[in-house]
Amino acid sequence: MSQLVDFKDVSTQGLESSPVARALAGLRANEARYFKNKYDHDFTVEQASDAADVVDWVARILREERDIVIASPPLEAAVANVDGIRWVHVFYESGLAVNVLYTLEEGGKRAVGFKLSEGMEPPQELSAFKWARQKSKLAGTIRGTYFVIKGSYLP
Repeated sequence: MSQLVDFKDVSTQGLESSPVARALAGLRANEARYFKNKYDHDFTVEQASDAADVVDWVARILREERDIVIASPPLEAAVANVDGIRWVHVFYESGLAVNVLYTLEEGGKRAVGFKLSEGMEPPQELSAFKWARQKSKLAGTIRGTYFVIKGSYLP
């Protein structure tokens, strides 16, 4: 069952097991606000167990592109298909959020982004990346990084 993410009244529902649940909820709300403002799209999430195919797709891209396996359990996933782009987000118990931007048209932009909730350190499997900081009213200080997808992983 999917849940609409409210970016005006931030809730930790679905993220309670995270040690940084409030910050992760703010990060999730920040993503919801972005999609509403940029695409007029309502950002919905579902439990990772109900979105296993989506979580597996993201895990496959990480593994095949960079030999990355996220150690933390996934809590929620979201899929947004807007303007010919498939956006997939997976929110992990550690406070990590992974998003895949995948343009469906051949030759379009394709990348994986990582965002760290405020209060968490980069996980060991992502220690090789350099992290930039950005401020968010909803999420505090977000640290993020990304890499470009080189292979083809049509959903």
